[in-house]
Amino acid sequence: MTNLSVAAASFDPLLQPLQMGYLVLKNRVFSSSHAPGYNTDGTPSERYVAYHEEKARGGIGLTMIGGSSNVSIDSASLWGQLDFSTAAIVEPLGHMVDRVHAQGAAIMCQLTHMGRRNVSYDGDWLPTIGPSSVREPMHRGWPKEMEKADFRRVAADFATAALRAQAAGLDGVELCATSHLVDQFWTPLVNQRTDEYGGSLENRLRFTFEILTAMREATGGGLLMGIRMIADEGLPGGLLPQESKEIAQRLAASGLVDFLNLASSSLATEAGLSRAIPPSGTPTAPYLGLVASIKDTVGVPVLHATRVTDVATARHAVAQGFVDLVGMTRGHMADPHLVNKVAAGQEDRVRSCVGASLCINRLHLGMDAVCIQNPATGRETFMPQLVTLGGGPRKKIVVVGAGPAGLEAARVCAERGHQVVLFEAQDRVGGQVVVAARASERQAELMGIIGWLAAEVDLLGVDVRLNTPAEAAEVQAEKPEVVIAATGGWPGVGRIEYGEDLLCTSVDVLSGQVVPTGRVLIFDDHGSERGPSIAEFLVDRGAKDVELVTPDRFVAHDLSATLGPAYLTMLYGRGVKMATDLRLVGVSRESQGLMASLRNEFTGQREQREVDTVIVEHGSLPNDALWRALTGESNNDGVTDLAALAKGRAQPLGGEGFALFRVGDAVASRDIAASIFEARRLCQNL
Repeated sequence: MTNLSVAAASFDPLLQPLQMGYLVLKNRVFSSSHAPGYNTDGTPSERYVAYHEEKARGGIGLTMIGGSSNVSIDSASLWGQLDFSTAAIVEPLGHMVDRVHAQGAAIMCQLTHMGRRNVSYDGDWLPTIGPSSVREPMHRGWPKEMEKADFRRVAADFATAALRAQAAGLDGVELCATSHLVDQFWTPLVNQRTDEYGGSLENRLRFTFEILTAMREATGGGLLMGIRMIADEGLPGGLLPQESKEIAQRLAASGLVDFLNLASSSLATEAGLSRAIPPSGTPTAPYLGLVASIKDTVGVPVLHATRVTDVATARHAVAQGFVDLVGMTRGHMADPHLVNKVAAGQEDRVRSCVGASLCINRLHLGMDAVCIQNPATGRETFMPQLVTLGGGPRKKIVVVGAGPAGLEAARVCAERGHQVVLFEAQDRVGGQVVVAARASERQAELMGIIGWLAAEVDLLGVDVRLNTPAEAAEVQAEKPEVVIAATGGWPGVGRIEYGEDLLCTSVDVLSGQVVPTGRVLIFDDHGSERGPSIAEFLVDRGAKDVELVTPDRFVAHDLSATLGPAYLTMLYGRGVKMATDLRLVGVSRESQGLMASLRNEFTGQREQREVDTVIVEHGSLPNDALWRALTGESNNDGVTDLAALAKGRAQPLGGEGFALFRVGDAVASRDIAASIFEARRLCQNL
């Protein structure tokens, strides 16, 4: 790092301290509260602690933990949240606080009662509660209308939770008012009461102030407090920006909060959630102007985090005074050492979030959150974020295929200090991601994954040989000690009764080998974004008659949360026809084009479509010819030790010749995240 870059970093708006109440944050970057699904008993697991500790180690000023941490027995922690309704939280949380503080970061937690935004048929099977018995579309239950005893009980629960947070040593807490119980009272869409808690804005805010007062009195002012709130519900009849601004002003003027964390869009519907956590293909920092208009009218620090994916946008937000503290939550999932890299003058090495939304999508499918491009995130207990030099002898390693798996394998092996040769048959790196990125603006952001990997591989001195198809002889001529086949896969079409030769694949279309015209049927037997993205590709180019057919019970079966609604909005808006529960069984050529035969998955009844083109998305088949050709020549018969792979331990090596492995779609059809994860855990101890 040059003296010039050191000087530049010292004046970087992102690296300036911020006074928040009695606390001084060392910089202006934070990670907002979220629940990645890593906890099982309502207390911080080692996995969860390591996940946040890594952000602190990476230089962040404030990490906010415990998304939707519940304070009451009738607000169940069912999705890996922290549970402040019992004293069991205090000791393990205290250990977590100590570890984060030891790395120089502040740590706060979100507290909430989820109200109607919960379920009554799990956990303790208690009824949910709300200001009125109005059903939430997302969680689909009918809450009990709160009684006077409920008000007293819940306010006391918040006070007790604040005491537990204080006892654990947290620097502060934030009250969650993003479609949770607190702001369910604010919105006329949910609050239909006619007593002192309904009607006027003063009445609708009454319970919020009762909670804050109880928390302040319990902690004696020794704990920072704030609110995360929605600046615009974005629903007909809901809170508009002007009323939200007035709420923010009243909260700030009360003296009961030390900061406001402003978000936007109701979370009560899937469509609203997709706007609150925007996926790829949407503008960066879409609510920055709205937040700035409120910040100008309040006298407390304002925080904001919504799709701030890159350092330049974050710096702009702070430099222009739009926010006091900028959230890069998904940005830190992609690169928890983001702040350290900025401070070291290595901003160009930051791995930026591409908005793929795998993290949030998995949560809404009942799984844990992981990052599409950073396999170490959430796995820090056995996969360190920073790859270190190996202690053994330097090896000659050949990687064949420069898709995401091959690039990651080459990167990690080079970080370990090995001599790496990377063969790629095409004239550029990226593999099938290059093809997929052509589908639409939202898919194009995937190239950010490839761009970062390619830059790192170049920086590390990997010998990249483009336009070089590698056969067994070429590989063996390098005299390698390890060979990694990352040769990807060929598009598959699955099995149909007749007419397979009349089908084309999504890769055919995106690569330009096939240019569909007229009536197009897309048969999506994959369920992810691939089928809808082909439809988007076609309608963007003027196609007027496109139908997306799936054998699943609904379109884009594997997409939830933000991605599913985003694609459905596109499909409906562009006039794409959709049909579910239908399987393609055959295609024949007719005088006017093609006749596609479809069978209902439940009744077996057949129906037909007259079309001009049938496109099939059915994953890929392994391109494993090279691996098979080398298997007999290798000293391990091409076998990967799965027990070692699962834990990221070193593969057993030894004997004459070379060890042979394969990763990614060369093994089986999967996705970018699986391919990169497999390459990383195979190579991190080579």
